[in-house]
Parts: sequence; C-alpha cells; structure tokens
Amino acid sequence: MYQALYRKYRPRTFSDVTGQDHVTITLQRQVMSGRMSHAYLFVGSRGTGKTTCAKVLARAVNCINPIDGDPCNECFACVGIENGSILDVVEMDAASNNGVDDVRALRDEAIYSPAAVNKRVYIIDEVHMLSNSAFNALLKILEEPPEHLVFVLATTALHKVPATILSRCQRFSFKRLSLKSIRERLLLVAKSEGVNLTDEAAAELSVLADGSMRDALSLLDQCSSDTIVDIGRVNDTIGLVGRQEVLNIVSATARRDTEESLKLLDKLYNDGRDMPSLLSEIAALVRDLLVYKLSPQSPLISGGFGEAALGKLAADCPSERLFAFLDLLREGMLSLSRGVGVKLAVELCLLRMCDERLSESVPALIARVERLEQELREIALGSIGAHLRSSSADKTGFNATSVDADGLDVNKTGTDTSSVVAAGFDAAGVNKTGDDATGIDAAGAESDSVDEINADSEGFAPQDSSISQALATDPWQSIINQTKSDMSIFSLLSDSSRVEAELTENTIIVRVSDSFTASLIESKKYTDLLEEAGLKILGFAPKIRVSVIGVDTAESKTTKIDDLEKFSIVRFE
Repeated sequence: MYQALYRKYRPRTFSDVTGQDHVTITLQRQVMSGRMSHAYLFVGSRGTGKTTCAKVLARAVNCINPIDGDPCNECFACVGIENGSILDVVEMDAASNNGVDDVRALRDEAIYSPAAVNKRVYIIDEVHMLSNSAFNALLKILEEPPEHLVFVLATTALHKVPATILSRCQRFSFKRLSLKSIRERLLLVAKSEGVNLTDEAAAELSVLADGSMRDALSLLDQCSSDTIVDIGRVNDTIGLVGRQEVLNIVSATARRDTEESLKLLDKLYNDGRDMPSLLSEIAALVRDLLVYKLSPQSPLISGGFGEAALGKLAADCPSERLFAFLDLLREGMLSLSRGVGVKLAVELCLLRMCDERLSESVPALIARVERLEQELREIALGSIGAHLRSSSADKTGFNATSVDADGLDVNKTGTDTSSVVAAGFDAAGVNKTGDDATGIDAAGAESDSVDEINADSEGFAPQDSSISQALATDPWQSIINQTKSDMSIFSLLSDSSRVEAELTENTIIVRVSDSFTASLIESKKYTDLLEEAGLKILGFAPKIRVSVIGVDTAESKTTKIDDLEKFSIVRFE
C-alpha cells in the first residue's frame, strides 16, 4: 500500500528534525541527563514538527539503548511504540475527545504504572480544543503527576490554553521553517524517490508551503506523478499562475490599462487557473514591490521575482499606490471567502487597481492625491518653461533668459534679469522690460504687473542665483526662513508634523493639525509676517488660507483633493 511522503519521511530522531535545533538540542540534553519534565507544551503553526518531536520524545525516554539523546529505533521499546503494540504511549486527539469525561478516563488510567516500558507518555494534540471543564479535570494530575507519567501537549493556538495549564508545563515554540530548509529537504526526498525535481520547482513549492514541511511534502507528492517535476508541472498540477502572467497583470494595472488587465484575467480564468491563488500571487508581488521601494537590498524580499522586474515596476508605482493595491487585494480576498462570484470579485479588484476613483478607501484617496500632485508639477513646470523660452526669443529689447526643459534652472545674461519661481504646484515668472513689468502665470498667460499687486514690491526680482535654486527646490522653506526675526513663529511654522503648506497661484494654503494652531496662524501677527516673507521671496504678497486637517482620515484626504481642485490650474477627474 502506498504511503504518503510526509508519513514515509517523518523524522525518527531529533537529529533528523529540520529547522528546530533550539527545541531538539534541549530535549536531547534532558534525555541524556535524565532531568526530564513531567509536562511539555509544544507550540507552533502546522507542519513544523510538534507531533513528530512528541513521538520521538516518547521513544527516547523509553529507549533501552539511546544514542546521544536520540532513540535507537531498534530495541523492542522503540519498535513497539512506533508500531503501536505498546499501549503505554497514548496519542489523543483533543479536537474529537474534548469533553470532561474523556479527560477523566485518561486521568483514571494514568495513575497505573506502565506495563512494558519505563514511562507512560500521553500525547494530546490540539490541546486548546479541550473544554473548560476538561482543562479543570486535567489540571490536578498535571500539578502532581505520578513519577512514571509524562504529558506532551501540542497546540497551534497558545492563547486558548489557560494560564493554569501553561504554568505547569515546559513550553517550546516551534518556528516556521525557512525556504532554504524546506527546499533542501524536498530535493533530498525527491532524490530518494527517484524524482527529478528542478531547483526552480523546489523553490516554488517551498514558497507555497508557507513554512510547513508537511505541506511541502504533500505538494511534492501531488506533483510527482511524473519522473520530472519542473515549474510548469507545479503550475499545471496545483493551478497556479506563472510568474510572467502575474508580472503582466501588475504591469497593466500600473499603467492603468483596464482593457489589457481584464483580457489577461479572462485568459487565465478560461485556462482554469485558481482565482484565489491569483490574488495571493499578485499580493505577494505588490508586497515585494513595496519592500523594494523602501529598501532595495532588504532580505525581506521573497526572491520570487528578479531585481530587474521589480525595479521596472517600482518606477511606475509610487508607494502610496502600492499601499492602495494591497488594501484592494485584501478586500478582494475577503470577498472570495464570503462566497461572492469568483471572477466578478477579481474583476472588481483589478478595475479599482487601475482607477483609484472607483474606491473610497483611505489608501486609494492617498494615491489619488499623489497622482494629482504629480500631474500638477509636470503641467506647471512644463508650461512655464516653454512659455518663457518663447517669450525671451520673441520680445525685442528684452535681455535673454534661458530656462531649461523642466523650468527650474535660471541662467542670467545681461544686466536686466527675469526670475523664475518654481513653487510646488505652481510657478510664476516675472519679466521686466523698462517700466513695464508683467507676470506670467503657471498656464503661460500674461497677468497683472507686480507693481499693481503691491506698490512696495516694485521692480523686485531675486538676484542671487543661490536663492533661485533654493526656491526651485523648496519655496515654502524659503518663506519660513524669512520669519526667523520672530523665533516663536519660525519654530511653529518649521514643525512639519503640525504645519504643512502649498503654493497655488497667488495663495498659500496652510494645513494644520489642530484648531488652536489654525487660530494662531490666522492672527494678524502671523499673516502679516507670512505676507511680508512671501513678498520678499515671490515678488508679491500672497493670500493666506488656513485649514484644519486631521491625520489619516478619509475626510481629510477628500478635503485635500477638493482644496487642490479649487486652488489649482487643473481638475482631477
């Protein structure tokens, strides 16, 4: 009769257990020294070796010829415990035997001395499933057990085990197995079975196992119907989507290509690919993209996708949008778990990923704000750069001012100079010819002269190239620096956690975190100082508008979008 691989290759000694050296070495030393506890609690996720170590421990404490703390697996005690002929070692499933009567029967039997071996061992699997009354019945014998008795409790939910039980056991925590440990074990088992398992397929199975050796061996068992197991066999057998297909879908959503995304999804659906697995694989890629953007050399990157592919996609997706992707994917996976139409749930998820306006979540709103800010920068800087280049070439008697392609770099020629101020969302250029001064707005149209805006600013133009460079980099910081004459005002405005600002046309929108700060800035003392600083930096006295925006709320992000559309040169639709 065929035996499953995870049963056939279950470790028989502590030395064979993979990835749990902190547990196995301690247990070996206790067996060798004879300083055994009467109760052990093994904690960890599925497939990490809890039950395996419990069975090895049961043989080790009863072995006649132990070898460095390991059972010999040859004496009558080891053989009898392994084949179940010795009844002094009992394995109990608490999931199906969780009543108080089951524990009372166990307790009444446990007081008797073992018949064939030195220790009577009770292995209680999934112990957290016991009822409260069953735990109470178990408590007394755990507190004062007979000398011949050893309990080994195993659980995947430590928080469900009462503190009174925990305090009477030695607890060992089993870690999730690393990808390297699982891959090496799979290759070893495949070689023993005569299966040609490729490195790429072994790596994929290791990722799918999610830290569980039992799951990894079960997946290998499922894929090993042929003598050659490669990545194609793994994808076809388990219904996975290949890495290239996942990259294509994420790339299409990053480009906001809705039609291409839905075409790729329809093809995968018709090919019988598993839709929940598709969302999980997309989420894994997006997660890797986010980690890559934050730290390109981070060891937290799974390694499932190449650095070149991650770099190309990361360049097209800002962090705010990746956060929105993860939120939408989580929502899509929850929809599938609630029984919503499989294809429909995935389609809705992809549609919202392509267009943030279809989602009202906070991460989606943040992504919309980031997109709006980027488009405003590109339009404002590009328009003013093109207009100033054409203006300086056409006007006679106007000393030439050259502006580079992005509208930020100003090179002065001649004695009379034009200055360009690039201010976040907006930019204003001041061209002075003789007594006539005209301002050019971000759209490239001529506006009223600086003299008409404020008589005190007549003929003002920043002459220092270092000041122009500072303005192009951070105009708000340049304005703040002008308020150093009053350190109380300067300290408040410099606190970016409380005060942020944006320049749009002739208005400074100041966003603050609380109403108290808003009332301060709206006072005449603050507004006069800001207008005076703006006059020195921008060449005109800007209007000051203050709004209170809470942190990380959907209302605040929506308000920010409304403000930007109201005071900006474009609409975000």
